[in-house]
Formats: sequence, structure tokens, C-alpha cells
Amino acid sequence: MKPSSLGKLLSAACLAFLSATASAAYPEQPIRLIVGFPAGTGPDIVARTVGDQLAKEIGQSVVVENKAGAGGQIAAYSAAHSPANGYNILMGEVGSISIAPETTATLAYKPIKEFDPITEAVRANFVLVIPANSPYKTLKEFVAAAKTSTDRFNIATFGAGTPGHFGAEMLAEAGGFKIEPVHYRSTGDAVSAIISGQVQGAFVTTAMAAPQLKGGKMRALAITGAERTKMLGDIPTFKEQNMPDVDFGAWFAFFAPKGTPEDALNTLNQKIVAALQADSVRKTLEGNGFVIVGSDRKALADLLTSEQKRWSDVVKKTGFKIN
Repeated sequence: MKPSSLGKLLSAACLAFLSATASAAYPEQPIRLIVGFPAGTGPDIVARTVGDQLAKEIGQSVVVENKAGAGGQIAAYSAAHSPANGYNILMGEVGSISIAPETTATLAYKPIKEFDPITEAVRANFVLVIPANSPYKTLKEFVAAAKTSTDRFNIATFGAGTPGHFGAEMLAEAGGFKIEPVHYRSTGDAVSAIISGQVQGAFVTTAMAAPQLKGGKMRALAITGAERTKMLGDIPTFKEQNMPDVDFGAWFAFFAPKGTPEDALNTLNQKIVAALQADSVRKTLEGNGFVIVGSDRKALADLLTSEQKRWSDVVKKTGFKIN
């Protein structure tokens, strides 16, 4: 073979290799899924349930990494400053993504500017729970006692500026009484405080409330949302009990660092939505009180815009600021 012919063959081989490399299907390595809350909590349940199915959909492992603390802000900061290569994603939620920017002037990340939306995964309502040995059997009794009490009712929260915190403020305003929010550093500490009777009540998600209620460790008085949930069908809504203004919920969504390649974002959206529709995933999530969404990317972007305004108005109304 002539040198010139050999050179042409080598060049052609190199071009073919480079072309194959450039068009290699995403993903080619495991995906890191960051969650801002401990194992066993609502966000963690969603992340692990969807992550397990997502791994099957994409043919790569999905490694869940719990970075708990500061109401999900530690995880959000970590994700925002991770490489935007399609292999780092965040299980974000309303507190760290939409509420924190309105309450924290020195927040170390800017959700709308530093994240690319992938899909809203699920939503959940909140339940007003009280200790199992509490003397109050109904929401009406609870509110009446709070209004006549000489002391403020202590309401546990999973952190200042979280949905449960503002939900407690909504309840106090609607009921015409004063509360004393007690902010716990961890979810476990807050749950223990409710069970032991150290506080008069708290707002927790349906996913967190269900096992505690089933075990007789707490009592539920009312649930947010327009309708009762399938999972906790015996608990009346606030609207049914003439307190329609106590209406808020939680959403959980997937995000990637800003600048993640479009093909990776589109693939993640398609595969996560597909994972959410799997029978096993649907059964687990709905069994934990979640409503499955599985939105497109634009719908999640629009949600962030509307939620920013909603929580900005709520924060201004309460006057609450962390710094």
C-alpha cells in the first residue's frame, strides 16, 4: 500500500473515531443526585424512588447524596456550584428554591439564575398534627384554645423560612391568635418534639405524617389543599372547616446547574417523566401521599416565576427575614 493511501485510511479512521465519540449517547457515567434532607424524609423518598427507576431508564446508576441542613440550602448551593455536565442534578423543593431567596438576603445561590429546570416531579399537601395525648380533638377546639391562651402556642418547624413555618403563621393569622415558632435543626428533632408533647403542633407533609398517624404517635386536625387526599381521606381540609386561607403545599422538582447541555436536559426530562409513570414508582409515591406531576421543562420554569411572586407576597405579609 502506498504511503499516501495509508495516510488516507488513517485519516478516515481518525475522523470516524472522533465522530463516534462526539455522538456518543448521553449518559456515559453514573449520575449524582443531591438531596437536601436526611434519609426517610419526603424529598429523600422521592429522590430514591425516582432515582432507582431512572437508573433503569438510562442504563446508568443514579447515586443519591444526602446533604442535609439549612432547610435544603446546603444541597442547593452544592448543586449550583457543581460541574454543569449533565451528571449532577438536584432534588429541589419549594423551601430552598422559592422561599429561601425571599427570606435570606445573603443566600449563597440564586435559583432562577443558577439552575436549569428539568421537571416538577410531585406535590404534597401539609397536615396540621398535634401530640397524640393533646386535649384537642378538632381544629375548632385547637383554635379556640389558642385564642384564649395567655401564652403563645409553640409550633414546631423544620427550619426558619420553611413552608411549615409560614403555614403556622397563616394558621395564626386566620385563627386570630399568636404562635411561637420553634425552629429545629433536624427533622428528627422536630418530630420527637411533637410526639413528646414539647410543642402544641406542627405542619408536616402527608408523606411524613402518614406513618406517625398510623402508629398512633400523632393526631391530625386538618389538611391543606382543595380536596382530601386518597391516603389520608378521613382528615378534613382547612377549607371544609371554614379556614380556606390556610392553603399551601410543597412541590419537589429536579434541577441541573445552569449551563448543562440541552441534550442532557432533554434526556433527563424524558427519562425522569417516564420513571414517574412506572407502576412501581407511582404506587410508592402515591402510597406516601404524593401527587405525581412529571412536567415539561417550560412548565417548571413558569412555576418558579409564579412561586417567586407568591412567596414574596407571603414573606412581606409576615415581615419575616433571616438576615
